[in-house]
Amino acid sequence: MTRHRWTAADIPDLTGRSFAVTGANGGLGLATTRALAAKGGRVILAVRDVTRGRAAVAGLPPENVDVRRLDLTDPASIDAFADGLAADHGRLDVLVNNAGVMGPPRTLTPGGHELQFAANHLGHFALTTRLLGLLAAGRDPRVVTVSSFVHRKARMRFDDLTGERGYSPMGFYNMSKLANAIFGLELHRRLTAAGSPVASVLAHPGYSATGLQTASTSGLTKLFLGRFGNALLAQPAERGAWPQLFAATDPGVVGGEFIGPDGMGEMRGHPTRVRPSADALDEENGRRLWEVSERATAAVG
Repeated sequence: MTRHRWTAADIPDLTGRSFAVTGANGGLGLATTRALAAKGGRVILAVRDVTRGRAAVAGLPPENVDVRRLDLTDPASIDAFADGLAADHGRLDVLVNNAGVMGPPRTLTPGGHELQFAANHLGHFALTTRLLGLLAAGRDPRVVTVSSFVHRKARMRFDDLTGERGYSPMGFYNMSKLANAIFGLELHRRLTAAGSPVASVLAHPGYSATGLQTASTSGLTKLFLGRFGNALLAQPAERGAWPQLFAATDPGVVGGEFIGPDGMGEMRGHPTRVRPSADALDEENGRRLWEVSERATAAVG
């Protein structure tokens, strides 16, 4: 019998369920938002630019979308977003940690953290830990953290997380995606040990055509990824969002799983369960990254 190949059409009815999606005004985040709203879900778009966010979802039913400001590199913004959700919503069913920055020149945030590590990992760490109470009150609650197949190319540079001793834009991007994978798995271990109803699931989109390759990268990297890579290799964002949509909505998903495309090299295709790298699975890496992240985000509370 031919195995069923999941698509967004297989998302169940989401009426009455709430989802928060970071980076939701474009690319994978917008594709995820549209697919969830099309099935009746209420989506809270967590975006840096509220005006752009509202424009992106102008065609969707207003009762299905709620656009709110969130800057993942700003502890005060994370606080305000989490406090606002707690004040306005009794629960949150799913958090999709989707936002990302790719390949900029070395940049430090006002807090002194390398930009990609801060935006892609630390901000999501802080946001997730702030929202666990709301999620615990949710129905089939999940945290979906979006990593990448390039996490397998990276090692955590715990002794130089700011790139002071050496920085390559894509090398630090790969490391931030490894941090996402380590975090998602460590969160699963901690939630399980605590008896929490919240499931932590990982997903990656393969190689998908989004604004990420051209908005953040520069020079030859921008030329290769944006102009040639997207045209020749990438799948549309709507398909790239399938793994995270599957992770967020499929009734059979359980904590600790990693969902990615089923095609060659996990670059494109339909959602399937894939295996993280050995470094992502390493429990010592998980413990160490968690401790580093707690110290780095202490101002968030």
